[in-house]
This record gives sequence, C-alpha cells and structure tokens, in this order.
Amino acid sequence: MGRQEEGLGFLLADVSRLMRRAFQQRLNGSSLTLAQARALVYVSRHEGVRQVEIAEFLEVQPITLARLIDQLADAGFVERRPDPSDRRAYQIYLTPDASPQLAAIKKVAAAIRADALRGLGKQEAASLLSALTKMQNNLAPRQ
Repeated sequence: MGRQEEGLGFLLADVSRLMRRAFQQRLNGSSLTLAQARALVYVSRHEGVRQVEIAEFLEVQPITLARLIDQLADAGFVERRPDPSDRRAYQIYLTPDASPQLAAIKKVAAAIRADALRGLGKQEAASLLSALTKMQNNLAPRQ
C-alpha cells in the first residue's frame, strides 16, 4: 500500500510516533521520561496551569498526571501552589532547577526537527508547518 492510500491521519500518526520514539531514544540517559518532558514543556509554556489542564493536554487521567507531577516535584523541577480561585485545585510552576532540563529538551527537539525536515527546502518546510498549523486550528475546539 502506497503512502497516498494510507491516508492523512495514518501518515500524521506514524510521523508523530516516529518523532516520539526518536525523542525518547535521544533522551536516554536523562532522568526524564517522555511524559515528564512533555509535561515540563507544557508548564513552561503555560506557567500557573492547573493540573487538570495538563492532564487534558497530555491525554492522561488526572490520577496519572498527579503521579507525573509528584515525580517532577520530587526531582525539584516544578512546584504546586494552591489555586486562589479553587481551594481544591493546584497550579503548577517551574522551579529554577527546571531550566537545564528544558534546555536539554529543546536541544533534542531541534535535532529531531532537523532530521524530520532533512531534504526539504526552507520554503517546503515553512509550507508544511503552515499547513499543519492551519489543520490544527481547523480541528481545535472553538472557544
């Protein structure tokens, strides 16, 4: 079966799977798992985010996310603070110790991006990223 016959969804899922695998392999030797790295990056982009929002983004159950945040907090990379608008909830913030981890994640991500885009010209890569962004916006829930 050729790539065109596989369909867009299968191709995107396969590329995503391969990128996650490459990321995990390159993180080998790090104290972080792929799930922890994803959570850490999400918190860095949305500091003060509530745990439930991270769980939704990572597509994991809240209890799974709570254990993940426990691990990151135990490692000294994040801290929980009470949510002033909901005393049952916590907001997640980075600690200064997260900076070297985020730098390592960024370096690995850049190497994988370079591998994934190898053989594409600058215009092709820009067009691909633009098209994927439009697709993401088309499919994202309307707020």
